[in-house]
This record gives sequence, C-alpha cells and structure tokens, in this order.
Amino acid sequence: MADKTLKIMGFHGLGDHRASDWEAEWEAAVRAAFPGKDITLEFQMVNYDDIFETTKISALESATALWKLAKSGVSEITRRQRGILTDISDKIKWTAGYVVAWVEDEEFKRKTRQRVLDSIRDYQPDIILAHSLGSLITYNAFTHPDATVGDLPGILAKARYVTFGSQIANPFVIRNLTNGRVQLPDVRFWYHLYNVNDDVFTAPIRLFDTKKFSQTDTPFDDEGYGDHSAPSYLGHSATIQNVWLSISTETVGAKALAPAIVAGPRGGKKQKALLVGINDYPNPEQRLEGCINDVFTMSAVLQDCGFPPESIRTCLDSRATADGILSRLKWLLDDPKPGDELIFYYSGHGAQVPEYGENFEPDHYVETLVPWDFDWTPEKFIADDQIYGLYSQLPYDCRLVLIFDCCHSGGIHRAGGARPRGITPPDDIRHRELKWDSKTQMWVQRDFARINKDFTPKKALAAEYFGQKGATERIGRASMLRGLSSTQYARLKRENEAISPGPYLPVIIEACGEGQFSYEYRHGATSHGAFTYVLAKLLREQKKISFEGLIAKTREQLADLQYDQEPAILGPTSILLYDIPWTAG
Repeated sequence: MADKTLKIMGFHGLGDHRASDWEAEWEAAVRAAFPGKDITLEFQMVNYDDIFETTKISALESATALWKLAKSGVSEITRRQRGILTDISDKIKWTAGYVVAWVEDEEFKRKTRQRVLDSIRDYQPDIILAHSLGSLITYNAFTHPDATVGDLPGILAKARYVTFGSQIANPFVIRNLTNGRVQLPDVRFWYHLYNVNDDVFTAPIRLFDTKKFSQTDTPFDDEGYGDHSAPSYLGHSATIQNVWLSISTETVGAKALAPAIVAGPRGGKKQKALLVGINDYPNPEQRLEGCINDVFTMSAVLQDCGFPPESIRTCLDSRATADGILSRLKWLLDDPKPGDELIFYYSGHGAQVPEYGENFEPDHYVETLVPWDFDWTPEKFIADDQIYGLYSQLPYDCRLVLIFDCCHSGGIHRAGGARPRGITPPDDIRHRELKWDSKTQMWVQRDFARINKDFTPKKALAAEYFGQKGATERIGRASMLRGLSSTQYARLKRENEAISPGPYLPVIIEACGEGQFSYEYRHGATSHGAFTYVLAKLLREQKKISFEGLIAKTREQLADLQYDQEPAILGPTSILLYDIPWTAG
C-alpha cells in the first residue's frame, strides 16, 4: 500500500524565532510522537516576527498588559494563583505586552491575519499547529469573515487545528477578540492542548454540544520559563493518545472516535440543582438562622416541580467553603446540552469588595457570595471572576437559573429586628474605597471609573450589569467579558453576526435590589429568608407563570408583608417572558 501524506503547517509563539531552531524542534517532536508508520509527514513553518519587530513595548506597557492578562488569569476554573505581579520573569512580562498590543491593534491583527490566510491558501495543510500567540493569530484569521473568501473555506474544512500554550480563552482575550465567547472555527476538527502548569496566561477552553472539538490535558512541569514549551506539548503522552493516534488512524482509513464524542449521545433533557445554605459562619456576629431551612424548602419545591431527588445536591455550613461551592458548581455545569434546566440557589451572606485595577490602585467593586471560609481575599470569593468561565460558554438554549437570597450592601442587624443577609468589610478593606477630603476634613468615597461607560445608553440596563455607579462586577453577568460599546456592537452585528451574541446570560433572580438588604423572616418559631419563603410558596401555587410574573408577585407579597426589599430579575427577554417550565401548581 502506498504511503499517505500529511502536510503539517506550524505557527510559532512569541519571541524572535528567525535565528532559532524552532522548525527543526517542532518537526522532531511530531515525528517522534506520531504513530503512523505508513504516513509521510511534510512540514512547512510560518514565521511572522517581521510584523512585530517594529513594535516596541515599554516597561509601563508591559506592566499594564501583565495586569490585564494575569488578573483574569487567576479567575480560571482551576483557581490556581500564578505569581502574577511579583517574582515573575521578564520574558513573561514581555510576552504580556506583545499579546495585549496585538489584541488591541486592528492593523496589527489585519497584517497577521493576511499572513496566516495567504500561507494556508498556498500550502493547503492537513494539520495546523499553533502555539501561544500563534494560536491567537490563527484563531482570529479562521473566525474572521476574511476566511470565507475564495477557496479558503474548502481548505480549512479539511484541516485539523491543534492549539497549545494558548491564550485564546484568557478572559482579556475573549473580551477584546471574540466578544466574550469562544467560537468554533470552520475546520475539520479542533484539538486544544492544556497544561495546568503553564504560567503564560493560558486557560482551558469550554465548548459544548459539538463533535468537532476536544481538549486534552497535557500536564508537564519543565525547568525554566513558564512550562510553555511547544515540543513538550507536541510530544506529551496524552497528545500522542488523543491527537496523533486519532489522526493517524483516520488517515489510514480506519474508524476513529474523536475524543469529544467517545461517550456517545445522551438522550433527553437534564434537570440538576445545586442548593447552598450557610447559617453557621465562624464569626458569631455573622451567623444566620434561616439558610439551611431555605435549602430544604427549595429542595422540596423543586422535587414537587418534577426535579429528580438524585439530581439535587446541597452544600451546607462548613462544607460550603469557596472550594466546596466551586467544585459542586463544576458538577452542576458539566456537559450541558440544549434544553437542560440547571439551577444554582444560594442562601447566606453577600458582600461587595473594592478591588485593584490595571493602575494597581482600587478602581472597581466586586460582588461576591460569602462562603463559610470567606476572608476578603479573591482566593475565598465566589464572585463572577471565579465562575463566569463555567457558564459563559453554555449553549444559548440551555436554561441556567441563578437564585441569590443574599445582599451585597453590608449591614449590622439590631437584636430583635429582621436580620439582613450581608456583611460589612473590615476597615482595611473599606479604606480602599475611601479618600481624605482636606476641604471638609472628612473621609469620602473614591470616584471609581465606569467599567464600560458606553455599554448602553439605557441607564437602568447599564446598572443591571455594572451597578448604579457603573463600577461593579456584578455576579452572573460575565461583565469582564462585555467590552463592546453599543455602537461597536451594532457594527459587529453587521460585519460578523456569528460572534455578536456574546457570552451566555443566565436568568438571575435576586432577593433585593442593589443597595437594599435581604431579610430573614420567622414563620412562627422557624426562620427562613423572607424572599425564599414567598418564592417557594408561589412556585407551589402557580400552575402557569413567567419568570417576570413570578418575581412581580414575589415583590408584591414582600411589600404587603412590609419588607423593604424589591426582588430583581435579569436575563434574556425571550426567556423572562416565557412560562417557567417547572412549577408545582
């Protein structure tokens, strides 16, 4: 039998590769790892250093870029601190500078895009390898309308795309390059290699409901720079098993199952719920009374609504640590499919934390749930930074509902009165949001910058995403991924409609409005959250009601009971006006 030929094209990462042996190193790594003995491998490598050589990055620009990439890097679902702002190599700082410069410069991107597409058109590769920045420039090229011209769609449709050491799913990159959501390029298959130890702002990619993508974990820990070596990725045992063996088997004509679809199809919609309640906080002054009752109430209601008992998990008190909640959220949001109904319910304290920005000074707030081990540090947050990587890529027709019976205003309850669910920051944290006013001789609030001041001309809608002052990362909104102005969004919708919808938006139901308290209620001698008690009662009573209607009725009943809290709801309009698929009435 005649040998079959695979044409392999490689795109390097950052650094001037013109005087290096990267082409030979990549080729040697692939040849050593590739299992097909009857397959001839041909290589062509593409260098684009000349496009970058005229761009000089200052130390200040590198530092700012480092914050942009690394700040978002700690929010990955691995929750792994990366030694971001101290004790970090100059090479990593330099890398950050060039990645950000490229992402933010349209002419830069146009030049690299042309280089990539011209090279692809000329060589017509069967396999495209892309490392680090090379993965960004190829991804940008393949998902841009330029890739739909002439014979390019046919060439790409036959090519397997392999990315490694990639920043594609870094939140800063997603926000500024892909409108908050990673899209599937129109290639034959996309293999993504992820090393949890890679320090160069990489991130796992979550793509659901597709048979054309798989992510392979390739953990390695080399000496030196960043665990970012291209040959280490290409020759990893997991790469051999999940990439090279699959391609080799398919090339010689045998049937091969892509890693993403080995498990086979799953029938029917899935209903799952995670219910978290915390009464017994370590600080006696912060303890609540009704949160565990709330969880059991919601579990009973959901079972009355048809949720299978085995699909409902709870996480209570000392088990509801930041890691404990996050690990269970991964269970809730694992392998989502269109039509699935997923609920995350939380009853406990909330908080609002002033946080540092790219100028290394406080410039915005972060809404967070308060886990049992909360200590005002990001490592113990359950804020949007920690969870948007889990939900922002969900299929648009998957139904995720987030229900929060807490508040983020902070407060001190009076004995005998209704107890609010929010905590006040300690003075050293509170100092971040204050400045001394010499004229009045008083401490006053800092003026924090708006996160996306041109997001929408509608003031009320902007407040729902970024708070009344426009400076808050509100939980559940994926606000870090929403970087376009309303004008830019309108232009994107005209030019590249496929990526215009942006990150997934859950239905978010909150017990009170921003700046209000969420109170506890005593039903006889039994404590509940006032909001949860009324919500559960209505879900049991109503036979047919929309999400908007449910919250409107909840708001009315709380007002009748003289609770000064107005439940709020946010989500896709088409869903909010749709009848809730699970009611017990």
